This record gives sequence, structure tokens and C-alpha cells, in this order.
Amino acid sequence: MSEQPPDPNPSPPEAPVDPLFTHPASPFLQTEAPPPVVLEPPTAPMPVVGANWGAYRTPIEFGLAILAYLMVLVGSVTVVQANPTAAWRYYVAILPVFPAALVIWMFVRALVRLDEMQKRIHLQAFGFSLGATGLITFGYGFLEGAGLPHLSWTYVLPLMAVLWGVGAAIFTWRYR
Repeated sequence: MSEQPPDPNPSPPEAPVDPLFTHPASPFLQTEAPPPVVLEPPTAPMPVVGANWGAYRTPIEFGLAILAYLMVLVGSVTVVQANPTAAWRYYVAILPVFPAALVIWMFVRALVRLDEMQKRIHLQAFGFSLGATGLITFGYGFLEGAGLPHLSWTYVLPLMAVLWGVGAAIFTWRYR
């Protein structure tokens, strides 16, 4: 066998790691201050701003469609009130229906993307909304005959939407 020459610069041997459970009764080991934490800046690249477009696409599109509806609604009401005798006022008055149809189309498209449980919840909420709206409007029709003021039909759809939200909250809570 050949002998290797001794290393002229020997490194000090590493001290063995003493696990904490070897000195469970020592108050000095348990009360030592922890070593300082060195914070380094993150090395991962920052996320791209457009990366969340898929997550927020439906609410953004829905909000823009509602904004378009409100803009067309205010414009058409203003034009019709400024020209009460014009022959074309009926065409201008019906213009807000087109952005409203866009909102309905986007709403149905969002419903198609739901999973089966969410579809069931929304179907039951819609049934609740339809029935409750029918009962409320039917009952108010009798109250109008008794002397209450006449309400416009434009209140029916918002009433149905509010009752749908109430129904969705109830049925979501019920299935938890």
C-alpha cells in the first residue's frame, strides 16, 4: 500500500450537529435567539399583467356591456325627450334593447361554462325567481285594482334579477 502525504492545510473537522432532543432539560438551548433571517429579493420573474385576463374576462366584458347599455339608454331617453313629436322617436327608444341583448347573450354564455352543481343551483334559483316574480306581480295587479298606483313593466326584470340572486344565495347555502 502506498501512503498519501499529509495535507499541508488540513481543514478543521466539522462539529457534529447536536439535535435538540438530546438536551431537553437545558434552558439555554431553548431560549437562544434564532439566527438572523436574510431576506433576498425574489428570483422569479414578475407575472405578466395580461396573464389574468382569462380569470377576469367575463366580469370585464359584462361590465363593459352594462356600461354600453347605460350609455345608449341615457342617450336615447335624452333624444326622445328632446324630440317628443318626431316620427323616428320609436326607433331611438328601442335602441337600448340591443346592448341589453348583448348582456343577456354574455350571461347565457357564462351559465354554459358552469359545472353541473352550479347549473343546478342556478336552475333552482331561476325557478324560485320566476315563481316569486309571478306571485308578486300577480298580487300587485290586484292591489292596483284596489287603488295602489300603477307600476311600469320595467320593474319586472330587476325584480326577477334580485330574486334570482336571493335564490342563488339560498340554494348555494343549502348545498354547502
